[in-house]
Amino acid sequence: MVAVTRRSFLKGSAAVGGGVLASDFLFGGLETLRKTNKVLLADQLTEDYVHTTCWIGKQDCGMRVRRIDGRPVKLEGLAGHPRNDGTLCPKGQAQIISFYDPNRVKTPLIRTNAKGEPGAWRRASWDEALDLVATKVKEVLEEDPKLVLWQKGRSKAKDFYDDAFVKALGCSKLGHGAYCSDTGYRAVEYTVGLHGVLHPDLLNAQYVLSWGWNITNAGGNKFCWITWPRQMLDAMENGLKIVHIDPRLRPAGPFADRWVPIRPATDLAFALALIHELIAQGYVDRPYLTTYTNAPYLVGPDGLFLRDEEDTPLVWDETTRRAVPVGTADSPALEGTYTVDGAEAKTAFELLKEHVASYTPEWASEICGIEAEQIRRIATEFGEHARIGSTVVVDGVEVPYRPVGIMAYHMAQQELGFQALRAMCIVPMLVGAWGAVGGQTADFTWKVDKNYAAFEELKVEEPPYDFTLKNSKFFPINSGFPGIVAKVMQDPERYEVDKLPKVMILHHVNPVVSFASQPDFLEAYKKLEFVAAITPWMSETADLFADVVLPCATIEKYEGPISATDGYIDAVTLRLPPMEPLLESRGEIDIYMDLSERIGVLYGEGGYLSVVNEGLGLTETEFALSLEEKPTVREIFDRWSKAQGLEGISYFEQNGVLVKGAISPTKRYGYVTDPPFGGAVHRLYGESLLKAQRMQQEMGADLIYWQDYTPLPTWREPTMWSSPADYEFTLITYKLVEHKQSRTTTVPLLAELSGPQRLEMNATVGRAKGFEDGDEVVVESHNALTGETRRLKTRIRLIEGIRPDVVGMPHHFGMWSHPSSQGLGPTPNEIFYTGEGYMGATADASFHVRVRVFKE
Repeated sequence: MVAVTRRSFLKGSAAVGGGVLASDFLFGGLETLRKTNKVLLADQLTEDYVHTTCWIGKQDCGMRVRRIDGRPVKLEGLAGHPRNDGTLCPKGQAQIISFYDPNRVKTPLIRTNAKGEPGAWRRASWDEALDLVATKVKEVLEEDPKLVLWQKGRSKAKDFYDDAFVKALGCSKLGHGAYCSDTGYRAVEYTVGLHGVLHPDLLNAQYVLSWGWNITNAGGNKFCWITWPRQMLDAMENGLKIVHIDPRLRPAGPFADRWVPIRPATDLAFALALIHELIAQGYVDRPYLTTYTNAPYLVGPDGLFLRDEEDTPLVWDETTRRAVPVGTADSPALEGTYTVDGAEAKTAFELLKEHVASYTPEWASEICGIEAEQIRRIATEFGEHARIGSTVVVDGVEVPYRPVGIMAYHMAQQELGFQALRAMCIVPMLVGAWGAVGGQTADFTWKVDKNYAAFEELKVEEPPYDFTLKNSKFFPINSGFPGIVAKVMQDPERYEVDKLPKVMILHHVNPVVSFASQPDFLEAYKKLEFVAAITPWMSETADLFADVVLPCATIEKYEGPISATDGYIDAVTLRLPPMEPLLESRGEIDIYMDLSERIGVLYGEGGYLSVVNEGLGLTETEFALSLEEKPTVREIFDRWSKAQGLEGISYFEQNGVLVKGAISPTKRYGYVTDPPFGGAVHRLYGESLLKAQRMQQEMGADLIYWQDYTPLPTWREPTMWSSPADYEFTLITYKLVEHKQSRTTTVPLLAELSGPQRLEMNATVGRAKGFEDGDEVVVESHNALTGETRRLKTRIRLIEGIRPDVVGMPHHFGMWSHPSSQGLGPTPNEIFYTGEGYMGATADASFHVRVRVFKE
């Protein structure tokens, strides 16, 4: 790699942008420029500021863009924006090169060589490229719309991409979430109904379990980087205590009160032991459990709820001493065994007590590699800090006060992730912390996701199945996992699939490098008949498999609407183009409208514009888009802005963000919403999981598919533990603060700051094995089910803050298409696996594998 200094980076970005010296623009005003006499026409240049939204990160921080003669020369944080309030991280500032990068795809490209090898291309006009894509898509739509597959990375305008384009075509869709945190999403949706993973009401919390949270390096649930660390520091000033549960110390050292170096993939065991201890020590919020959860529901000998003639679950009324429909008991019993119609029935909570009786801290200690007393102490502190029974007044509203919670996100992606997160949800449930001030939540307002109701009766249908295995005997809950699709494409008969995708549209996604089990994608994508990639840069997936590459803009486009809330202040914003797209790139919304028009799905009811109207809430308003005329993208957002009661898009052009004010406690806290918790009954006991398991068994599904569909979280050993003993390390992966997905690896400054790939190993263990810092080593993984092994080479880094039986690699490397990404080392996705034993029960990726490390 050619070293890039701050000076050469700034010079390079400005040279492409307009032939001026960026150092003068960035660090001095026009007067400085005039004094240097470096630009002859300086007096004719103009300087101004415009607003937009960060594109490179996850949380869409507000930005103020300094321009000289219409060209952006500096990106700054937008003061008053709830998420970043005038600050901007190095990623946000460094992304200015994205405007001017000479390595961007400059025109539409059409492949001229065979697929599966680095691409040879010819330039094409937009008309030619779009016509070719439209023709191929239409051919397959006529056969079966579901055989067109739209695959996204991170979508920044869901209403226009995920919804409008996909629905207008009627095609199949896959996201990136199965590699991110979708296991956690499914568990939380199932258990309490919210769409998210786990985060506390941080500003009001007093005790937080940082469970795999990368703290200052990666944000957490919902946010990218700046917002959570700022709130954490504010909360620490008010007495917040943090317990960091992670096999790797990460950057938690200066912030955590205690580090608990848990063994990877044993989070379920740890959570079960916490549940055991909270119950044993009496930290149980009985009013919450009997009122808002299914804990008091009576469960018969068959494991199902007892119900009346109208199918309403029954509870035991301690006042009348009989079973009555839920909602009618004067005093529903939380615990106990009762006789109903001659049969024994137990409350769901009683079953939980019995279920966790053997899951003691001593039992968990052997599995998790943590002292039993440490587990017991954490349970005690969690229960004490919960302050069960207390309330606090927020903006005139009295709300239960339970200042304890869990922050967890990417750690959900493990084989036992769904039930691990279910158990983690039950921990704050026991103390009544869900929806309380300072307590547990998963989103910024209490809104019940549609999956909550869908999960009440899980569908398990007869084959043949579609290639995503939706509603199949394999995955009654299915996140839409590209990894299992890759396996299906290689062996459709095994999965009882009769049709495979023929056309794929890749939207800002690079599966060959970014998704676990690279060999499976290299093999599966050979079977696609046609691939179109929408991307600013030539991705490795496009390089090998795209027939057409459509160059899209980076920051210089319209996108939105985008939430700008920090969890406490309600706000909304848009991404606005600080300048017109350079070269022949286009904004994605323009691309999709043009493509939809050529395919014949832009106009009329059910067309692209119709779905956009619905998504933006314009359908029944005077600002609805015409279904017979193609609008400009600016016009769309102008109409949406007016529908919000503003003068139009000019509001955002002038102000950058619409701050609506504090989020009402009746929207934020589940206890005081109307109805409480959005009407969702929290599922301590998962009856529908048991029903699904039985259907899976009846239809002949193998044990590996149904074993984790249990009504209560149940421990078993992860599949990878069956690998031979010489595969002594568990490989984990993590995020570096310098990067955000693969879009940052094209930024020279960030690539220089992050350095090359490395394998982190405990220093004591490494030296005992004869390793020194910087040694080249082989990392070999083992598939416990198939016996397959995979290898890569990298450099070792010896550190103190990692368990002795764990090694770690960041996941931002392995690219070759962009000069800034070349030569930085491999991606760990080369040696991870996908499929049975290496994915979760909800069709989600696992980023754990057993490996051995040696020198050649």
